[in-house]
Amino acid sequence: MGATAIPEPVRRGRPRSERAHRAILRAAAELLAERGLRGMSAGDIAARAKVSKATIYRWWDSKEAVALDAFLAELSGEEAPVPDTGSLAGDLKASLRTRIRLLARRPVIGRTQAALVAETQTDPRLREAYLAHVMRPLRQQGRDMFAKAVDRGEVPADTEVDLALDLIYGALYHRLFQGHAPLDDHFAVAAVDLIVRGLRRP
Repeated sequence: MGATAIPEPVRRGRPRSERAHRAILRAAAELLAERGLRGMSAGDIAARAKVSKATIYRWWDSKEAVALDAFLAELSGEEAPVPDTGSLAGDLKASLRTRIRLLARRPVIGRTQAALVAETQTDPRLREAYLAHVMRPLRQQGRDMFAKAVDRGEVPADTEVDLALDLIYGALYHRLFQGHAPLDDHFAVAAVDLIVRGLRRP
């Protein structure tokens, strides 16, 4: 199954069995976490989910689409509202803490995300779908936090918000993917304090 249909996750046809649908997504998430995208096939997913390959193709066009849907299914129900603590530092710390606690509680999410991100480096269609469904919504939440901070006069109106978000979320995912240092409350507090101090003008 090639990367030929990844502008976004695609389901084809009308599901005949919600149980089979859930089993496919669960199997895909497990295999993605265990082997990475290149180490799994439609046949592997079908075998673990105890369905036929034809069932998978009925709902998805490619294993990449199945994998992304599987990751999104793992995130389903875990969405948190944009923090509104009254300060930029408080909002950013709350955002990081929410993600850190989720990753600690459900480590399969971090493993599947790492596998997807690795594959996006060589698959532009998957990269675009991942950005559209995962990173752009996250970054929009960050922009909303910064917009409120500008309105409160905490940071200048000409703050390079996208660069600041790169530093904040980049630090989070660097630790997640490299595993060289813990993702914990100390990290959330120290990273945000360091970045917010740098945003304030003397």
